[in-house]
Amino acid sequence: MKVAAVFLILLLVLLPVMGFSATGDGTLKGRLQTFLSYGLSLTSLLLCLLTIIISIYTVASDIEQRQIYTVITKPIRRFEFLLGKLLGVILLDVILLSLFAAIIYTITIYTPEFLNTTEAERIQANNEFFTARAALTVPAVDVSRDVEDTYKKLEISNELPDNISREEIIARLTMQKQLAKRAADVGQVLVWEFDNVEPLAQSMFIKFKYDVAVNPPDMQVYGRWFAGDYQYIKYGTESKTPIYDRIHKHSVRNFHEIAVPADVVPEHGHLAVAFLNAPLNNTVIFFPPDGIEVLYKADTFTGNFLRVVLLILFRLIFLACLGILASTFLSFPVAILLCLVLFSTACVSGFVTESFSFMSENISVIYSYTIKLVIQLLPKFDKFNPTKFLVPARLLSWSLLARCAAVMVCIKAFLLLLLALLIFSYREIAKIIV
Repeated sequence: MKVAAVFLILLLVLLPVMGFSATGDGTLKGRLQTFLSYGLSLTSLLLCLLTIIISIYTVASDIEQRQIYTVITKPIRRFEFLLGKLLGVILLDVILLSLFAAIIYTITIYTPEFLNTTEAERIQANNEFFTARAALTVPAVDVSRDVEDTYKKLEISNELPDNISREEIIARLTMQKQLAKRAADVGQVLVWEFDNVEPLAQSMFIKFKYDVAVNPPDMQVYGRWFAGDYQYIKYGTESKTPIYDRIHKHSVRNFHEIAVPADVVPEHGHLAVAFLNAPLNNTVIFFPPDGIEVLYKADTFTGNFLRVVLLILFRLIFLACLGILASTFLSFPVAILLCLVLFSTACVSGFVTESFSFMSENISVIYSYTIKLVIQLLPKFDKFNPTKFLVPARLLSWSLLARCAAVMVCIKAFLLLLLALLIFSYREIAKIIV
């Protein structure tokens, strides 16, 4: 097919060009992240489109050009015919994905060798890009009791607004109370605790983002950070392990990372991280809901990259089964249109689901019994986006990959294949006219 040749040439030309032209924010880490993001996204998109086209064309063309007559008249069953087509498409996907994944990996690994970079940039790239890090997140603070008390006080004093429902008032009060728990006035300390922490590398990283009530003149604030045994940080007792204690100055509303030695983690694994709003600041500092987490190295970049490639392969297998199904009862143009619509919907399923939650009650009811059912049958491609893991150096665990394979391939793709076999077994290929 000419379209397949065009896709292959595009990837072979564009991937090396992107590797040398990507600049990002100007740093080595930014260049690598930009290339990997665009390279993986482009490869995944083109291979997905190619899989849809080929899986539909391989069956539809045989039927339209009547080449299938010379095949099914032989002792070949119809399910063998479809399985042969499917395995051929999957084998082609494996070969092409392996080829382009090897190109992307090679360019990514050797890019630092061809650039004039500083030692600090190389260290940053090794710590924040060429790795696979797991995160210890801060759970949301339970403020339900405070919210109920506040609501009752407003109700007694007759200060509740008339045009707002109770659920919306509770939601607003909950947001305000949780924000207060994440805010630090000048000289105030915020403490976060993490249980069962096991350091797996020489360093850990505190990733955070500041927000402020009043913008400072240079848009930067001072913060004193502590990390170590929670008993020392909370109660001032003697600690058997070192305590991290440093003052840093960072810009507001941007993510930053602080490297912390792993030996600050106590033997019992109860780690505390604290932030002091330095007296040099003249504003309240608060952290967004995703504004604080502790990162640690859990695997290598190579291992994470291989798992991401498998994640793309699962997507291609699902689309191959979808294309085979569409080709069993639709013509080539209609089948292409149907698969592209479903593929586009799967790529934005999270956005669609979230958007309908803000609609009116009548529209939400219609959505729940129509579109929602279709979206739930489709895999969530946006949730399992390959760049979501590799670009920020986040770990794609084997357990998450196994769950994705079970849902996307073993259940949803298998059901599509069974439906395709059922439809094709009863389809009338030709009529005998006497």
